[in-house]
Formats: sequence, C-alpha cells, structure tokens
Amino acid sequence: MRHFAMASIVDLRIAELLAARLCHELVGPVTAVENGVELLLDQDPGLDREALTLVAESAARAGSRLQFYRFAYGFGGEGEAAGPPPFELAAGYFTASRITCDYHERVRRMPLARQRLACNLLLTGAQALARGGTLLLGEDDAGNCGLRLDAAGEAAQLAPEQRAALALEAPLGALAARTVQAYFTGLVARTQGLNLVASTLGAGRLRISSMPAA
Repeated sequence: MRHFAMASIVDLRIAELLAARLCHELVGPVTAVENGVELLLDQDPGLDREALTLVAESAARAGSRLQFYRFAYGFGGEGEAAGPPPFELAAGYFTASRITCDYHERVRRMPLARQRLACNLLLTGAQALARGGTLLLGEDDAGNCGLRLDAAGEAAQLAPEQRAALALEAPLGALAARTVQAYFTGLVARTQGLNLVASTLGAGRLRISSMPAA
C-alpha cells in the first residue's frame, strides 16, 4: 500500500508540473486569439483583416502545439498515433519560433514509441536554446535504433539541474517547471531500456545521446 501511495504521489507531481508547462506554452497563442476577438468586437472595419489574420495564425499555432504535446506526452506506445506523423508535428511546433528543427529521415522510420522519445528530446533540446538555434535529431552511430540530438545556438546549454533530471538523478521533490521536461524525457527513455547523457561539444554546441541502460 505504501508503494502504491508513493507511486501515486510521484505520478501526480509529474502530471502537475507537465500541466503547468503545457499551460505556459499555450497561454501566449490563446491570449493572441483573445486580442484578435476584441479587435473584431470593436467593429472597426479597418481592423477586421488584421484581427482575422491574428486569430487564424494564433489558433493554428495553438492547435499545432496541442497536437505535438498530445503525441509527446500522451502516446502510450500501442497502435497508431492519431493525427499527422511525428516529424510533421515537430515542424508545426517550431513554426514561427527562433528554432529550426531537422528531423532525420532515419528517425522518421523508427517505431512510434521511439519517435515519442525523439519528440521529448526535441522539447528538452529547445530548453537549451533560449536565444534560438538549430536542433538536429538523428540516429546514434552505434546503429542500435538509439537517438542523438545536437543543439547549436548562442549560449546553448542545459543547467546542471536539468542534466541531473535528464539522467533521473534529481530528487523528485526538487523538480520544477524548468526541470520536469528533462526528467520526463529521461523516464520515457528508461521505459525503452535507454539512458540519456548530455555533453558539451564546444561553445554553443550541446549533444544528448542515448545508450543502453546497464
């Protein structure tokens, strides 16, 4: 019973933090939609086209992000995922952002469960690119269907607490909105028999690699 209670607390903690992160990501586009509607309500003919464009673009961005998160957080690994393929979801997620994403063809052919890990790696890598940059998602050199993510950009880095979370070495009680994505990515990797390691390749360059768990 104690084990069940502790597991429930852990699951709730992660769910709460992920929900908070999701809300943070969507509040911007949703607010923009609200602003567009307010412009329409002002009944100024000169603002109609501007307002409609704002509503359409913001709604599309919010929809793309919701579809991406639904796959990254909600796909259980059985059957087929609903909606577009993961590489299209990733492209939609990074549209109009300061980050460009290269989702390699070999990764596109991997099982969907592994691509779910790939999408969470992209979210973790994006946290390292606060000023924008490039994410390159590919297969590791070992050819064992592992993943490798290279992030390049000005001041690209993961904080020590994020690296600890990625390796599942962070105390659960210390998790916060800034570190929960890395921890969740590490959990997804662990369920697939993998560990994740982040390394600095040089100024403005970071790599996250997967390797078989011991």
